[in-house]
Amino acid sequence: MKTADIAICGAGIAGIAAAHALVQRGHKRIVVLDDRPPLTLTSDKSTECYRNWWPDPAMVGLMNRSIDLMEDLARRSGNRFQLNRRGYVYATANPRRVKRFHRAAEQAALHGAGILRTGGYTPAPPHGFEDQPDGADLLTDPALIRWHFPYLTERAVAVLHARRAGWFSGQQLGMYLWERARAGGVELIPARVEAIDAKEKIRGLLLANGERIATDTLILAAGPLLPRVGTMLGLILPVYSERHAKLAFADSLGVIPRDAPFLIWADPQTLPWSPEERDFLAESPDTQWMLGSFPPGVHTRPEGSRHALMLWAYDARPVEPLFPPQFDPSFPDIVLRGLTTMLPGLQAYLGHAPRPNLDGGYYTKTRENRPLIGPLPIPGAHVLGALSGYGLMAACGAADLLAAHLSDDPLPDYASAFAPNRYDDPAYLEWLEALDDTGQL
Repeated sequence: MKTADIAICGAGIAGIAAAHALVQRGHKRIVVLDDRPPLTLTSDKSTECYRNWWPDPAMVGLMNRSIDLMEDLARRSGNRFQLNRRGYVYATANPRRVKRFHRAAEQAALHGAGILRTGGYTPAPPHGFEDQPDGADLLTDPALIRWHFPYLTERAVAVLHARRAGWFSGQQLGMYLWERARAGGVELIPARVEAIDAKEKIRGLLLANGERIATDTLILAAGPLLPRVGTMLGLILPVYSERHAKLAFADSLGVIPRDAPFLIWADPQTLPWSPEERDFLAESPDTQWMLGSFPPGVHTRPEGSRHALMLWAYDARPVEPLFPPQFDPSFPDIVLRGLTTMLPGLQAYLGHAPRPNLDGGYYTKTRENRPLIGPLPIPGAHVLGALSGYGLMAACGAADLLAAHLSDDPLPDYASAFAPNRYDDPAYLEWLEALDDTGQL
């Protein structure tokens, strides 16, 4: 029987970041358990973006800490994972949304995301992250919008550029953390956890290969499999999963510039079908829904020398995670059409778009879209999960918080907002009932 001081269930970005953070605090004899190779279940399905732009002060605090840690790792590694600071650009054609942009930016500033600027705009550089502003810039002058974003629709009346944001190589970040964790003695055991011995407290694990691990500290970092592992402890964790698809699109016409930021259309819309297409879609109950209103949030960013990543969570119903995931076959056409509203140049692809590469995974989340980080009711059991669609960007900060719990270090102010026992607080439940914006794209 193998003995470990700490066992981590899951080798996705959350489990690997947890192992790294614990090693940095001096913990020893750590094992990571997963029957899949590291970073291969959902961690490699991300758009790899990050932001401190949230309507929630606790999430702003967590993300600021996570970005601080990522920037430090980028400096230490010679920016091995190519962290940039291009930002998130929200665009709208609705004049009434301009005031909402302004209010959102002022609120984000109060939460610690940085100040709002309405003049003196400086574009973000395509590479690097040093010496860049935080906060946000709001552009409402049509001439300035056209000058800085000539590829956006001429209907755009405002652009909100959140600046402490961008993207990076998630695989490179994950492998860098994993190399540092392994150098600190962390061991990977390629096996699935079959059962947990938790009579009164954590005592050990039974693996699918028959091996037993004796440990008194267990971290559940199982991503979309978190509910399944939670039942091994007799717990029903307050999480569910949504299926999210991602499209890699060969932009051979160069509609989306290689130095563009992350672009998000902030308005709901109906899709631009031709009259013939509308008649065809209206004939069947299976396709009539495509004629209706679609939510805000279709988004894209450039990837590599010629591709673009395209996403739209227009169908975010809770689902049971299945692997491999199955996606709506109409997703590529719907997302492309939705993006033509923001980027009219993409209309050139309608009817003869290149063959897309479609993949994706699951956003495992709580109702309020805050993660679960901290001790569970069973002594020795902890959770690092429900990282929704922000797992890569939050991993370093979330793991740092979990490591603080396990090391009895002082906890940041936002720790209680992510603790699993928050649902025992009547005031929290009252706040939850009134919540109307979770910050989910």
